[in-house]
Amino acid sequence: MRPGNLTAASEASAYRDTSYWLETCQDDLTPRSALSGQVAVDVAVLGGGFSGLWTAYYLLRDNPGLQVAILEKDICGYGASGRNGGWCSSRYPLDAGTLADRYGVEIGRKTLQAMYDAVEEVGRVCEREGIDAEYRQTGILSLARGKAQLPAIQAAHRAYERLGFGEQNRLLSAEAARAKVNATEVEGALHSPKSATVHPAKLVRGLAQAVERLGGVIYERSPVTRFEPSQSPRLHTDSGVLVARKAIVAAGEAYLTQQPRYRRTLLPMSSLIVLTEPLSPAQWASVGWADGEGLGSQVNMVDYFTKTTDGRILYGSRGAPYHMHSNLDQPWDAATARTMRETLIEWFPSLEGIGFTHSWAGYLGVSRDWTPTISFDPNTKVGQLFGYTGRGVSTTNISARILAGMITGKPTGLEFLPSVGNRSPQWEPEPLRWLGVRYVQEGFARMDAAMKARKAAPIDAALVRRLSKQ
Repeated sequence: MRPGNLTAASEASAYRDTSYWLETCQDDLTPRSALSGQVAVDVAVLGGGFSGLWTAYYLLRDNPGLQVAILEKDICGYGASGRNGGWCSSRYPLDAGTLADRYGVEIGRKTLQAMYDAVEEVGRVCEREGIDAEYRQTGILSLARGKAQLPAIQAAHRAYERLGFGEQNRLLSAEAARAKVNATEVEGALHSPKSATVHPAKLVRGLAQAVERLGGVIYERSPVTRFEPSQSPRLHTDSGVLVARKAIVAAGEAYLTQQPRYRRTLLPMSSLIVLTEPLSPAQWASVGWADGEGLGSQVNMVDYFTKTTDGRILYGSRGAPYHMHSNLDQPWDAATARTMRETLIEWFPSLEGIGFTHSWAGYLGVSRDWTPTISFDPNTKVGQLFGYTGRGVSTTNISARILAGMITGKPTGLEFLPSVGNRSPQWEPEPLRWLGVRYVQEGFARMDAAMKARKAAPIDAALVRRLSKQ
């Protein structure tokens, strides 16, 4: 039973069961009061995750006296913000090469620099607001596991060199890569030191408290039933109406697909995570990984590893197959979770027999062109920010700063980002969307299996890549 259907006394416990992050965030997860009646504010925000909270934070910090309220369906951090892999990545949702090709070298260079700055801004806010989010600038280590994965990291490095960031993103030999982490089949790596890891639930819950200290109001267990843009825009719930004088903000990421106006704007993609028990000193000695970088390889289905501060290994990958009509009820896939546990042991055979204590799943939002959107329409008074494709911990921060400036008429100097004013193409109507996405998911799985077996790529690999192209 989902937490919102439980008694008030047991809801906090149920929310803690959502993920390891929420279980260990050291915050009382008892839901805040729901919206009741009609309330008028300057800015009304839909969504109490990173997007909504960062937007509220910068609105309130830079505009004392502004009235801001947030409507959250469950509790702050219940969605992707409390379920992700803990990377605060300096990588923009579009790869560096795609950025340069689509928007030019100058915009690509500025965008990457803005992302580096966003990673540091997250750390600055944590320090300024006293948020103990376990922020660590650990970097990212993109591994080539097998010679077939070497071209991918080499191409990525060439793209960084083209944009002037070759020194900040170094290619490592097989020997140098293995010295950093003792994973199997490592043939080289791309080391990107300007990224961080965080405890995402501590960050999102800390941000919620910071917003409240600045005067913001958060209503939880208040799902929005109707989204009404106009010169007097409002957000409706079953128990009340939030009326906005200046703006309403759509900040629900993958969950926005449940609003009719966003049904084809985003694709909710499932991501799944498994977590080991804490490793012993001997086990860590066998694994290496002393610097705790975010790890990943070049598989099409995406994988990412995080070293937690209490000595566990978190492993995440794409989860359940896409469900017709963007159904969000089934992010979990038991077969995928089982395969992931086996894959972690393939990476680190010395951990054979280790216990897994947690597993969970959630959704991220993907736009049709893989580019986020940040926009504000002064006519309808609708602001929106979404489409981070799994790189939202840092990208939400920079997006929120820009949107807060748009709403209040205070440019940030970051309006050059490709996401500003972006209008991604709509996803195909069903059932074409379901057919296409499932074909690509299945095709990626076949391509990864062939690469792992050192066999030729499937005959339709080029078509799969074209359909999935950023």
